[in-house]
Amino acid sequence: MSTGKIAAQHATLACYKVLLNTNPVILRQWERSGQTKVALRCSSEDELLKLQAQAQGLDLCARSIQDAGRTQIAAGSRTVLGIAGSAKLVNKITRKLRLL
Repeated sequence: MSTGKIAAQHATLACYKVLLNTNPVILRQWERSGQTKVALRCSSEDELLKLQAQAQGLDLCARSIQDAGRTQIAAGSRTVLGIAGSAKLVNKITRKLRLL
């Protein structure tokens, strides 16, 4: 499995757990529509946090993942951001990012 796919799976699980309780309608729509996941690249942890704030400002589910620090990344570093919601709103936040 590629690095991007692993990251997407991790972030997807974080959003899934939240949506299971907060917005099961969106969760069911996502499940029925093929469970799309896209891995994109940003330049820094600061940019990742900015993207998370923008997504939350649009009432999207946005969850960042903090690394456990067991390998190459310092413990607590935010390495992945999952954003879930309508494609139109998610694209508003992510349209300028490149594929991972």
